[in-house]
Amino acid sequence: MTGFPMHRRALIGAAGSTFLASLAARARVPGGSRPNLILFFPDEMRADSLACYGNPVTRTPAFDLLAKQGTRFANCHVQTPICAASRCSMLTGLPTSATGHRGFGYLLQPDEPNLFRTLREGGYDTYFFGKNDVLAPETFARSLTDWADPPAPGAAPGDHAPGARRGKLDGPTTMLLPATGDRRATSDYGILRRAIQVIERREQDRPFCLFLPVFQPHPPYHAPDGFQDMYKPGDLPPLIPPGTKGRPAYHAAIRDKYRLNEVDDAVLRQVRATYYGQVSYTDWLLGELMEALERTGRDKDTALLVSSDHGDYAGDYGLVEKWHGGLETCLTHVPMIGRVPGGVAGNVATGMTELYDVLPTFLDLAGLSSTHTNFARSMMPQLRGGQGDPNRAAFTEAGMNIYEPQAFDSPSGGLYARKSELAAEQPALVGRAASVRTQRYTFVQRPQGLSELYDRQADPQELNNLIGQRSHARVQDALERRLLDWYINTTGVPADLRNSRDVPNFTAPLAPRGDAAAANAILDK
Repeated sequence: MTGFPMHRRALIGAAGSTFLASLAARARVPGGSRPNLILFFPDEMRADSLACYGNPVTRTPAFDLLAKQGTRFANCHVQTPICAASRCSMLTGLPTSATGHRGFGYLLQPDEPNLFRTLREGGYDTYFFGKNDVLAPETFARSLTDWADPPAPGAAPGDHAPGARRGKLDGPTTMLLPATGDRRATSDYGILRRAIQVIERREQDRPFCLFLPVFQPHPPYHAPDGFQDMYKPGDLPPLIPPGTKGRPAYHAAIRDKYRLNEVDDAVLRQVRATYYGQVSYTDWLLGELMEALERTGRDKDTALLVSSDHGDYAGDYGLVEKWHGGLETCLTHVPMIGRVPGGVAGNVATGMTELYDVLPTFLDLAGLSSTHTNFARSMMPQLRGGQGDPNRAAFTEAGMNIYEPQAFDSPSGGLYARKSELAAEQPALVGRAASVRTQRYTFVQRPQGLSELYDRQADPQELNNLIGQRSHARVQDALERRLLDWYINTTGVPADLRNSRDVPNFTAPLAPRGDAAAANAILDK
């Protein structure tokens, strides 16, 4: 569908300046060339798990090097905290409320716009290697040049974590499993190998876009040998403890359902230590990818972005993995680091950005325009040295309501079973919610539960829920209005259809009346 004229984007603020900035950034692509595009996309990676985002213990040299070579976006948040819905927003530039892509089972349909289809129709070869969670099966052929989801050696197709779906639930669901073995015997390494084959091709006459959605550091918590025990639980900073006041009801419910009340802090710190090992393994994969780009000279003509679809509790609040209705910062705040030809080095962009900003950024680099109305903003000004809009806010939606059963999970087996079971048993725990984050505050509106307000300047870990306190009534009111305004301006984007309102003409055909006997006389000859 075709988008509205650009002035319509004034509805969401600062759009005119964003449009002009994107045109200027596009004009500065060296020599008018169109770079190759790579999106390296770990699953479930918290921003604060990387050293370049301030983590005091993790070793992430590849991510850190990329940040030094390009721009690190300090405040990037996702549109929703679960895999499929987040990726659908990323490829469309639209929030969940505009498309209805809630839950895991409703993916981008052939008639919906998506970044890869726009790039392919604009002259790019588009490659998708790894876990799907975004395109309906019927959408692949029109959007992609080639695709594959290589399993780990000896594993069934689509099984990125052997043992997770067969795991037993006769005790607490910590999601901890033994090491996976050799670092080169994983599905993620198979994804990397496919990517390097594309990078090494020299006969290509079209630029390429590579989407690499690797599985790590997704639960279950286990990493290859050399990474599983890389971090000692006792060396880690304290986790956010369970049982703090002012928390949504699902915190206690998850701990009860998963039997996490039966484990102590030492076990939860082991969860975090293993998660960090997975992060470092992902860093090794990124390092191998960057080495291939440098070895082939493709680092000179290739834009490389890294980000993630959402974060992970990884022991915080006494919880593991993620939650459909979760809007904690550890779930919404993801890394966003980019290096582009002609870009600046060592920039840290402090303005708010959102995951779906990938779409206009890649289109700017490709010299293409969006084919549909969307609300994302190009990151090219920051990649050229800017800081971003200091007044921008980031919006995240979560959950689904009982009247939309199609958004709930299909039954899961093994270690994942309890999450889908709990959502079905107590649907209010995954009820729709939304948040707005400014440079200082986080506000979460939960119509079916406890709302939240945090002053991150005074309370970086968001431990003290200020909702309803008279001292912050004006702040709460302003953020409520801002969230409402955002919904009014972005919800329900219409399709580009121009149907006539007139009753269509009808003229009965000049045809004989048919009957079964006449049909049989023809068919039985």
